Amino acid sequence: MAKKTAAPFRAGFVAVVGRPNVGKSTLLNRILGEKVAIATPRPQTTRTRILGVWNGPGAQIAFFDTPGLHRAKGLLNQRMVQVALGTLAEVDATLLLVEAGTGPGGRVEVGEATRWAIEQVARAGKPALLGINKMDRAPRESLLPVIDAYRGLHAWAEVVPFSALTGEGVDHLLETLVPHLPEAAEPLFPPDVLTDQAERQLAAEYVREQLMLQTRDEIPYATAVEVEEFDESDRRERGGLVRISAVIWVERDSQKAIVIGKRGAMLKLVGTRAREGLERLLGCKVFLSLTVKVEERWSERDPALRRLGIGVSR
Repeated sequence: MAKKTAAPFRAGFVAVVGRPNVGKSTLLNRILGEKVAIATPRPQTTRTRILGVWNGPGAQIAFFDTPGLHRAKGLLNQRMVQVALGTLAEVDATLLLVEAGTGPGGRVEVGEATRWAIEQVARAGKPALLGINKMDRAPRESLLPVIDAYRGLHAWAEVVPFSALTGEGVDHLLETLVPHLPEAAEPLFPPDVLTDQAERQLAAEYVREQLMLQTRDEIPYATAVEVEEFDESDRRERGGLVRISAVIWVERDSQKAIVIGKRGAMLKLVGTRAREGLERLLGCKVFLSLTVKVEERWSERDPALRRLGIGVSR
């Protein structure tokens, strides 16, 4: 009997793109089994490109979680979209996410913004897979109309329904991605590399996540977080203490008052929730000090965006 030839090892980069709030960050966290990207019910939560590395049988996939693709207004949103579009040119394959579910009468409405996002993916000229997320929220019989609605919009390499929230279909999604990656002599990253997010950056993101979850209206989009101190001299590996000092930037005095809250209640809540998440992440006690400062129109000023790492490839 002829011996079976072992499948070649494959490794490559995959951009996870799509409209805001389709579950890109939730999917990355599900794949990695760790929370490396914040996720909230609000659109445009992700502002930068986040690397997450998955190692599987005979393969390594380096995922880029990207800001949501949308018709951007304002410098902040334009920079976020530029990051996502720039990533498309740097990867071996693209995973475009859409949501499962149909409208009245079982119709599937593919909006103009989604069509534009598909056009950007097609223009990149890379193998593109369509991931239909949130299948846990839609009846199984509604999946076929969704697949039919999107199938004719691009020559998809594969179409895979899944749920980033429950994990259903995610293993199959990974298996489907692997054949579209190039053969490689060795992995792109060492096996212990999970993300390019430094703990200092994660600390800022954990605080911003709580701002988005705990505040309303324009406040989540008018805030940014900058870590000024990340002192782990007393950490002793995964025990001990890490001291973190961070500034929450807002654009107006009225926003500062809301973030601080009556007698400091909102700021205390944000700090407590962020600290709890960071202690789980870092495996040690965390002392978190938060200060709120005003920088007018920071979201419209290039120097401020660069200082905060928004629109700057790492």
